[in-house]
Amino acid sequence: MHPLLTEETGKKLLLLGNEAIVRGALEAGLAFATTYPGTPSSEIADNFFQIAAESDLYFEYSTNEKVALETAAGAAVCGVRTMCSMKHVGLNVAADPLMTLAYVGVRGGLVIVVADDPSMFSSQNEQDSRIYAGLSNLPMLEPRSAEEAKEMTKEAFDLSEKLELPVLLRTTTRLSHYRGIVTTGALRSPKTNGDFQKDSSRFVTVPSVARVRHKVLLEQAEKAREMACRSSFNTIVGSGPWGIVTSGMANNYVEDAVRDLGIEDKVGFLRLGFTHPFPEDLAEKFIRSAEKILVVEELEPVMENALKVVAQSKGLATPIVGKGPETFSRLYEYEPGKVRDVIARFFGIDYTSCTPIDIKKNPEQARLPMRPPNLCAGCPHRSTYYAVNSVLKEKGVEAVFPTDIGCYTLGVLPPLQVADFLICMGSSVTSAAGISKVTGKKVIAFIGDSTFFHSGITGLINAVHNKHKFILVVLDNGTTAMTGHQPNPGMEITPPGWNKPSISIEAIVRSCGVEQVTVVNPVNLSKTKEAIRQAVASDELSVILAKAPCPLYERRMLGTKPKRKFFVGPECNTDCTECVDTLGCPAMYKNTSPGAETTVTIDEQLCIGCGMCIQICKKIRPKKI
Repeated sequence: MHPLLTEETGKKLLLLGNEAIVRGALEAGLAFATTYPGTPSSEIADNFFQIAAESDLYFEYSTNEKVALETAAGAAVCGVRTMCSMKHVGLNVAADPLMTLAYVGVRGGLVIVVADDPSMFSSQNEQDSRIYAGLSNLPMLEPRSAEEAKEMTKEAFDLSEKLELPVLLRTTTRLSHYRGIVTTGALRSPKTNGDFQKDSSRFVTVPSVARVRHKVLLEQAEKAREMACRSSFNTIVGSGPWGIVTSGMANNYVEDAVRDLGIEDKVGFLRLGFTHPFPEDLAEKFIRSAEKILVVEELEPVMENALKVVAQSKGLATPIVGKGPETFSRLYEYEPGKVRDVIARFFGIDYTSCTPIDIKKNPEQARLPMRPPNLCAGCPHRSTYYAVNSVLKEKGVEAVFPTDIGCYTLGVLPPLQVADFLICMGSSVTSAAGISKVTGKKVIAFIGDSTFFHSGITGLINAVHNKHKFILVVLDNGTTAMTGHQPNPGMEITPPGWNKPSISIEAIVRSCGVEQVTVVNPVNLSKTKEAIRQAVASDELSVILAKAPCPLYERRMLGTKPKRKFFVGPECNTDCTECVDTLGCPAMYKNTSPGAETTVTIDEQLCIGCGMCIQICKKIRPKKI
């Protein structure tokens, strides 16, 4: 049995923040869940995927976040408790249905989990999703611990049904991926069947309906504001002349800092968890109690601005400071030392900041070597990139490489360097059209299989219709690899018990109207090069489907093991290191040890026997294992 399905109450579990959200949803009677995987939210969906196999929960990996939210909305308007999870940039994709869904509302609880990524540990931007709460007029909750994440998730479903509105549950990478103690509560039996009650005056948003529903939304938002003022997640803690306002994970840094500085008797906290609508009455009470206030919030000054609006509207002159050159930045994730330093400086506390360890003084041998992110040994994407670079060099052609979101984005690094432009999921196809049209240069775009299903198809149709001329390489490794090997519609190697059909990318590409379509196994270097030569020679839109399974996923699903490894022969004793310099496989490295027999060595522990290297250098030999 999945550990999060335990029916024992009062049990202490050490859970990730994401796992605590899953447990909270189960305790709330969740019956329907959707997602498109995206770090740092991926563990929510991964757990639901496993739990669905052992329970009545319906779960799906949708093709993108817009589809996920619309599917969840369909279940929620039928009275079923539903959750839709995504990362912050995924909420951009889902923003279209989100804005109007706020107007029509729901009948069953709908919780939308959005995971922000301050410092961009795995993202292309660090937008603040709290802005979406204000834009959509929807309630937002922000937990500060794993235990609170579980409890807030349960409260979010109740709140959603009381207001008949979706509720946003915002986390950050730090909350999603830290572990904390969670006490289990009772599991609620889910209502798995719903009923759609027709009401076109609510659910069909023609302009005359939308005008009425906007008024209803604003009325419900005011009710939510009153609830926020009374919420147990919004509290004033302690008292003193100094005030600190904070929410989410920053709460923990502030509590530690106040204790470390020994100023507990001088500081009052306004601790917020139900952050939108902003609890104005509670905020006014807190402002009146303090001589000066420091706002500690990562990313944008959302609470700071809200507090200043309350102070100005009530005629209060209390200094309120958050973002600024002497306080907090709008950039990146905070850390305890930074918060402690700012608090001490703002309140004029005699405090000596901790001196960072100077690692430059460490002996060279004590330092860990730099390890940049890299495509895995045997990754078929590397083979494709190598073939592209080889053909372009052979033909003397310069190309521009729009790329997309996935493992293959790592092609930006040397020695491959096949990524020139990237903004969002699916943008490789559409940006390639624009670049090729205005530059006249050869443009080769790359997109993964999961990303193609997510948002590449419409761009390809647009390219065919408008007669754009570029090469699109679909890197099909049969899984959504970057976020943890989640399923996608085109996978052929499937998890046990999988009963969903595989959708052919080749068939989709042809049905979009592309006439020049070639399917290759990228590990077969000669055929891959020939396909690329033909595409480069053409002046029409060409699609190359580079199709080979992710070796890690294949091993995980099928238990396959390499039948051979490779080694470098003794004649490799010259200055030639072309294999390392052009292929960049992490299993291969330059041998600089004194007395080394070969210039290049292959690490047998990393080699998976793909055979790519033996096709580019005759000095490399196979070895059966």
